[in-house]
Amino acid sequence: MIRILLADDQALVRAGFGALLNAQDDIEVVAEATDGADAVRLTRELRPDVVLMDIRMPGTDGLEATRQITADSALDDVKIIILTTFDLDEYVFEALRLGAGGFLVKDTEPPDLIRGVRAVASGDALLSPGVTRRLIAEYAAHAKRPAAPSGLDQLTEREREVMALVAEGLSNEEIADRLVVSPATAKTHVSRSMIKLGARDRAQMVVFAYESGLVRPGWTG
Repeated sequence: MIRILLADDQALVRAGFGALLNAQDDIEVVAEATDGADAVRLTRELRPDVVLMDIRMPGTDGLEATRQITADSALDDVKIIILTTFDLDEYVFEALRLGAGGFLVKDTEPPDLIRGVRAVASGDALLSPGVTRRLIAEYAAHAKRPAAPSGLDQLTEREREVMALVAEGLSNEEIADRLVVSPATAKTHVSRSMIKLGARDRAQMVVFAYESGLVRPGWTG
């Protein structure tokens, strides 16, 4: 069972998402939060599998709540999906940098929402290649530039290649096809790269790839 925490200041949004999610046999909404502070408190208390986090809420917003959750090592297993009104939102890029597993616009079709929740719960990044490239290209040059991830120099040439393909939006199976290796080998390369980089998930790995200069806005690979 995938346990969900809904965090949104609009009651109608929570009600709609909650009804849709609870109708699934493998998904359960365990709590609702009306702001970021409430989301952080409930996440620490309940340890849900996935937090659906509205990015813009009064008081403590979704970005600060994401920062607090991803900074807490006790909550490493909690995945965060950012909910936003617009797909190209500077707050979304910062949330991905902090470790959110992906984002959904609020008018997402129900099947896509369900599929996205299941994907993030299983450890995949919820980032379509097209949207990823547009989002990163739009904001990577304007965001505050931290130092390159400390583990980048520890990556092998093949791991750097795999990291670039992850940034391109490829799945493990697609990476395996591109490199002519088994999916298990591709998965191992991705996992080792994430560990060396200290990346929380594939979405954060994508941000690292751009910020380190391994991949640049406008081109991939």
